[in-house]
Amino acid sequence: MTSATNGTLYLLPVGLFSPGDNPTDWEQWLPPATRRIACELRHFVVENAKTARASLKALDHPVPLRELDIQELSKQPDDAALKLLLAPLLAGNDLGLMSEAGCPAVADPGALLVRAAHHAGIRVKPLVGPSSLLLALMASGLDGQRFAFHGYLPARDPERAKTIQALEKESGRLRQTQLFIETPYRNAALFQALLKDCQPASRLCVASDLTLPSESIATDSVGNWRKRQTPDIEKRPTVFLLLA
Repeated sequence: MTSATNGTLYLLPVGLFSPGDNPTDWEQWLPPATRRIACELRHFVVENAKTARASLKALDHPVPLRELDIQELSKQPDDAALKLLLAPLLAGNDLGLMSEAGCPAVADPGALLVRAAHHAGIRVKPLVGPSSLLLALMASGLDGQRFAFHGYLPARDPERAKTIQALEKESGRLRQTQLFIETPYRNAALFQALLKDCQPASRLCVASDLTLPSESIATDSVGNWRKRQTPDIEKRPTVFLLLA
């Protein structure tokens, strides 16, 4: 049961941007109500402290960054670490959870903190903001009724090839769009693997830099992708979507 004496755990979406961007750029991807809550918070648990500070600066947080309580969440926190991170909430303070980019707790270790918050009777409040996975699915033209996100695929063959072929087979059997991502500097390698291992009729969407001015989204059959110029996706955050 949620306790009235506890604070609220707010899940704060984070956009893609570069340090030094105009502070008003957040208006392009974040609702004012979400930004207002973020600027009222003084306690944060984050995936990366440097990125979080840059995000809060871009939001024009009214408190000097050095005065904010910003704690990093490790990829595999134990119960003791989670309890320590929840301490401000249990003391009655609201707290914001921030991923490095996108929605916290989605493809992100923040899910463990959210689980611990529920267990401790703490109110969890997700806030509206950018999700690259949903934006890519919306823009892909692929099946939006049945879809699954698989995170990162194996980085090398033969495991990668086996996984791609299995996902394509499952996509055809279920008519399900498969979504996955890669570390940006390996995007080109994954793209070439998809062209090599997928059937020509399967449809592939490549969505990069979502919400940025450099955003690019393209969907075509694998057969046609093989004839096209390779997209410029190296070192650009990218979502891949496949439908057999």
